[in-house]
Amino acid sequence: MSRIEENLKEIESRIRKAAEKSSREKDEIKLVAVTKTVEPERIKEAIRLGVKIIGENRIQEAEEKFKEIIEKVEKHLVGHLQTNKVKKAVELFDLIQSVDSVHIAEEISKRSQEKGKMMEVLVEVNTSGEKTKFGVEPEQTIPLVESISKLEGMKIIGLMTIGLFSDDPEATRPCFKRLKVLFDEIKSAKIPNVEMNYLSMGMTSDFEVAVEEGSNMVRIGTGIFGSRSS
Repeated sequence: MSRIEENLKEIESRIRKAAEKSSREKDEIKLVAVTKTVEPERIKEAIRLGVKIIGENRIQEAEEKFKEIIEKVEKHLVGHLQTNKVKKAVELFDLIQSVDSVHIAEEISKRSQEKGKMMEVLVEVNTSGEKTKFGVEPEQTIPLVESISKLEGMKIIGLMTIGLFSDDPEATRPCFKRLKVLFDEIKSAKIPNVEMNYLSMGMTSDFEVAVEEGSNMVRIGTGIFGSRSS
């Protein structure tokens, strides 16, 4: 058994246990294997072992790797998106998880319509208050969702956050609780062109806490592929 296979089995087991804690089924939680700096051959191995979604942080890196990855797999952009990279992002990805402004959403709308594509997106929320993080402020999330919902060529299907940077997974719990409250508020508001299907929160260091707090999409890189080089 390869290291990637061992790691995937362990991650799946931990997701199952975390899901059980919140009276949910493991199959309700989607695993996004984050492949930043991971070589195409190792990504292909993960896909052969059952990974159905891969997440990339950088457009240029993704573009090069995707030329080699012909396997059927869903591709998510999980890193920050700059305006000048939107056209390529719309071409490369099935879901953009990091929309945090009307400006970037307008560009996605424009490029999606040019391509005749309906681009699915998540709105990224900065739940930790850390200045180094991207994402809309929690208080501005609903107004942003309402503004983006009017744009053509794209559809909001959930929210995403990155928890507080901490060695203690429990320190991230308030971030995840906050996003779940917003998720439920938006869901109950029934905003046209908005479907709250995905709550993307939790990474290698804190995904179990995230799942306990309602996450149904976790983004795991190091836990699957090992420590990455910069």
